[in-house]
Amino acid sequence: MALNKKSVDDFNAKGIRVLVRCDFNVPLKNGEITDETRIVAALPTIKKLIGDGAKVILCSHLGKVKEGPNEKESLAPVAKRLSEKLGKEVVFVSDYNVTGQAATDAVNAMKEGDVVLLQNTRFRGKEETKPGDAGEAFAKELADLADDYVCDAFGSAHRAHASVAVVTKFITAKGGTNAVGYLMQKEINFLGNAVENPVRPFVAILGGAKVADKLNVIDNLLEKADTLIIGGGMAFTFLKAKGFEIGKSLVDDEKVDYCRDMMAKAEKLGKKLLLPVDTGVAASFPDPIDAPIDVEYVDSDKIPADKEGLDIGPKTQELFADAVKSAKTVVWNGPMGVFENPILAKGTIAVAKALAETDATTIIGGGDSAAACNQLGFADKMSHISTGGGASLEFLEGKELPGVYAADDK
Repeated sequence: MALNKKSVDDFNAKGIRVLVRCDFNVPLKNGEITDETRIVAALPTIKKLIGDGAKVILCSHLGKVKEGPNEKESLAPVAKRLSEKLGKEVVFVSDYNVTGQAATDAVNAMKEGDVVLLQNTRFRGKEETKPGDAGEAFAKELADLADDYVCDAFGSAHRAHASVAVVTKFITAKGGTNAVGYLMQKEINFLGNAVENPVRPFVAILGGAKVADKLNVIDNLLEKADTLIIGGGMAFTFLKAKGFEIGKSLVDDEKVDYCRDMMAKAEKLGKKLLLPVDTGVAASFPDPIDAPIDVEYVDSDKIPADKEGLDIGPKTQELFADAVKSAKTVVWNGPMGVFENPILAKGTIAVAKALAETDATTIIGGGDSAAACNQLGFADKMSHISTGGGASLEFLEGKELPGVYAADDK
């Protein structure tokens, strides 16, 4: 995985038109932004380019855009919030065509330090097509607006979309630079290097519901980590593979043999693979998810046939926390139980607390574990919380991400 990429610090942007792919896929309610984390994360790169005297052209997708262009998925609220954050007007091109005449006119009128935001890239429809046909015409039109390109959208870096990866070849063709922004650089430094070149001992913690979602991650991390910890719903398929009774717990019957293979692989490689030794069980899944629930803790090989496992137990919390104490690098992806329920969040809290208290480099791989850290108040204690769910998983699989790969090497 080539990780030594040109960044915004490696070229002079004064007077240059720079297209920046951001991740402004923010949650909206009645046209109002309910969480501005992704906007705040993009500011350092944008401010750096403004400070250099660049003409900054921003683009991003928002939502899935299943019903074609519509005002509910317009980036207008993002332009408004960005203007407030930057203390200067961000000119919004509301044209659903994204790169039409309105965009060309707005860019032509720019002075050094000006900022323009294009409309939702997915309004073009070609944005999400397969790599071979990833909206070549759209990618070229985006490149025609700019001289250089910066990708700062890690959350989309695992997709070979027109505005993420394909645009780079047209920038290269005109002699421009393709760089990564500060947010992407941080993800590469932490996530990429944690997997490729970790300070040891390296402990990886995987949770979440399904084994199927993390097949390649488990396989890759067994090669790279010294200890692999498995919790959450996916642990029950491993427990079943050991021949344990798991009651009504979530299980992926098609993956039992795979789990057996992974345990054998860990043994062969001399790696520790830790599974829950006790489990919080209840008669059924909480409904609604945060409803009060009666939970008892039993050994993981003694789960009653009429109960289902919904969290790791106190002995497991201690076991996992002990494994973290001696680590120098920890990567965590996926909660240990149904963390949305206060009674079933204890396992996830225990792991988050162990990470918060260690001196190790702690990296949270996006998605639910990032949400858990934020909700439980541990976010500021972590070395790095990834901004990409799918992208961070693919990084942990050891895959080359199109958005990273497409940037110029130093």
